[in-house]
Amino acid sequence: MKSFALALLFFLSFASLAAASCRDLDLTQRGSLAYAAEADAVIQYFGHNFFQITTSKGTKIVTDPLAPGMYPTPDLWPNVVTVGREHPNHNYVELAHGNPIILRGLKNYGAEWNSVSVNVKDVFIYNLPIYQQAFGTALKGAAFIFDTGALCIAHLGDLSHTLTPEQLKQIGRIDVAMIPIGGVFTMPPDTAREVLAQIKPKIAIPMHYRDSAYILDAFIQGLPARRLDGDTLAVSKSALPKETQIVVMKPKGSFGGWGG
Repeated sequence: MKSFALALLFFLSFASLAAASCRDLDLTQRGSLAYAAEADAVIQYFGHNFFQITTSKGTKIVTDPLAPGMYPTPDLWPNVVTVGREHPNHNYVELAHGNPIILRGLKNYGAEWNSVSVNVKDVFIYNLPIYQQAFGTALKGAAFIFDTGALCIAHLGDLSHTLTPEQLKQIGRIDVAMIPIGGVFTMPPDTAREVLAQIKPKIAIPMHYRDSAYILDAFIQGLPARRLDGDTLAVSKSALPKETQIVVMKPKGSFGGWGG
């Protein structure tokens, strides 16, 4: 683990410039600029860790595409696909049409972290090295942050632990966070609540819990929350809540199942 820790520190130092953008937005934009009523981003949830983010300029980002079997497989034409774990429940890039850019948070079949720091159209995308788990064994994983100019959106991948001060510094200020809560391969609900208190997003979207009402209730108990009837959320900078609100999204047609 000592070598892992040294590698993590090196990776975070290398990525220091990336997170500065979302931190700068916190200083220059929060409460100081007027935004139009239309959405700054639209987020669609397909189950597990699988989302599509569409910016106000039409850039489409797919996160952790899920192989067929657990939920219906959508027909998508994204500009970019991010992969935070090399597992079929997270890296089924074949579903994406149109030859999008593929950004992998790991290399060497998941054995090593891969640094990502790139502009794709109107979005600056960077990643953060994290640890996921498999039945108590720590494995390398990746979270991704999407800076749209108006919003900072974090997809925390299969995060299994609270964040270090250095990781929090690299992440910066987050408006919307997709946060895993299921346990086994990720952090359980109680740890997810600790991470929520650390990053303080305005909107938190739980993921990776296989539609389990028991896990979901353990996560949201006592916290401000609302449940959507559908799979799509429009987010506007001007309409963000003052305090963290959990938004539970409903993916279309769950088949059930278990995996990484």
